[in-house]
Amino acid sequence: MRSIPRSVWFLCVMLFLMVLTISSIRVMTAQEWPDSLPESELVRQINLGLERDREAPVDGVITGATPCVGGMAGIYPCQNVDLLAHMPLNTIGNGNGSANWGWTDTVSGREFAIMGRSNGTAFVEITDPVNPIYLGNLPSHTGNSSWRELKTYSHYVFIVSDSNGAHGMQVFDLNQLLTVASPPVTFAESAHYPGVNNGHTITTNEATGYAYIFGSNTCSGGLHFVNLQNPLSPVGAGCFSSDGYTHDAQCLNYTGPDVAHQGKELCFAYNTDTLTIVDVTNKAAPVQISRTGYAGRGYTHQGWLTDDQQYLVMDDELDEQNFGHNTRTYLWDVRDLDVPVLMGYHQAAVAAIDHNQFFLGDYLFQANYRAGLRIMDGSNIASGQLSEIAYFDIYPANNNASFNGAWHVYPYFPSGVVIVSGIEQGLFILDPQLPDEANYEAQLVETTSSAVAMPGNHATHSFVVENLGDDDSYTLAVNGNSWPTTVMTSSPITITGGMTGTIEVEVHVPVNAAASQDTFTLTITSTNDPNLILTATGTTAFNQMFLPALLKP
Repeated sequence: MRSIPRSVWFLCVMLFLMVLTISSIRVMTAQEWPDSLPESELVRQINLGLERDREAPVDGVITGATPCVGGMAGIYPCQNVDLLAHMPLNTIGNGNGSANWGWTDTVSGREFAIMGRSNGTAFVEITDPVNPIYLGNLPSHTGNSSWRELKTYSHYVFIVSDSNGAHGMQVFDLNQLLTVASPPVTFAESAHYPGVNNGHTITTNEATGYAYIFGSNTCSGGLHFVNLQNPLSPVGAGCFSSDGYTHDAQCLNYTGPDVAHQGKELCFAYNTDTLTIVDVTNKAAPVQISRTGYAGRGYTHQGWLTDDQQYLVMDDELDEQNFGHNTRTYLWDVRDLDVPVLMGYHQAAVAAIDHNQFFLGDYLFQANYRAGLRIMDGSNIASGQLSEIAYFDIYPANNNASFNGAWHVYPYFPSGVVIVSGIEQGLFILDPQLPDEANYEAQLVETTSSAVAMPGNHATHSFVVENLGDDDSYTLAVNGNSWPTTVMTSSPITITGGMTGTIEVEVHVPVNAAASQDTFTLTITSTNDPNLILTATGTTAFNQMFLPALLKP
């Protein structure tokens, strides 16, 4: 009997091992995406990076307005962003800078910047943005920390801090800022919530009156719910902990295109290595809708939805360092919340780490550490495209992927002013010079017209359209008429913004008309904004005094 060659035995063993391996492999769904590294290790990497890159605050004096000319505003590289004022940290309470937010008093319209620092929270009035006033400091509830995050609800600000003992959540009544007689002053917190010790970040949903604290010592670091409807007496309202540590989230009332979830309160959470969407309508029983990972992830950090809630941008805080590519902003299609789709990413021309970002209309405002403020046009995000249109670099030395420079940006002041907080640099008050969003508005000087003509002749109706917005063109149509009616003005008609245009409609009066008059409707529709529709009516009557002569044999 012939023995089986050793090579054949080896081949059989290898085939057997391959079958075992293949049988153990299965496709992972979005719900089952594995953690890339333990959450504690990812957080440790961030902490080590901050310590490694730590630099001393850049002290100085308040700098006044400096326009962006020839790519520079003083010492700062720029494009389409003017400097209104710069307040170094030594002018607003010292320490190192972290997050910021803004508040506008709805009665007076006065605007205020709120900036977290390692040793407290600074309040600056920027109603006159070229002459900002440092009103005072709210000291930390415990000690110092690199992390101080804050958000507003009504006329209150809610402040958390990480790696800072039993800091809890501070509550401060912002109405106090309206009556500071001799600034700067030292403020006292208005209330305190001890339901967490630490909080890495916080967000609020002003529509429901809830705060959400992330990365705390509770809820496995996940979503910690707080009822703020009585702001001076916050009440813990539950947890979402099943997906572990959450770095940040945007929580809102959903009005987007996914009909199955319309009307719910949702959190779009950035959970270290996934985009996780959670229904938090019922605080006692939150429901995870989806959990989606992505290739090339380092540390899923923060993101924001477009205004129509169809798309989402996301930043990753470690991918630039871990993989060596330039700044990447990840673009998601979230029209189906159960199956979000990563469309791709926008890669910038610089290497800096993107940190926080917010949409205002079509514009995306990013705080990108050493690259400073970056502003992108997101009007083509549905096609997977962003385009940078402006920037203000608060760290002029370089754009390396390191943890220095711009921490946070707030673009929602009614005045259009934007604030940026720098870790070493302090508070920047900026004025972006962006293309205005298109404004299409028009009105008819008169909406009715009357005319008389002899049978067998024509009557002409004239309508004047006043363009109150940007240059626009209008299509013209008539309907509802019985008598022959023609729009004599070429359609579409173009009218320059601020000017008027005349539209003429001609009606032929039949000799043997069955009625003594006829009415038509003129419809004028903007070609740029299909929702802008003007209507007018014209009534034509024949002159009956000539009728016997016309009908005589």
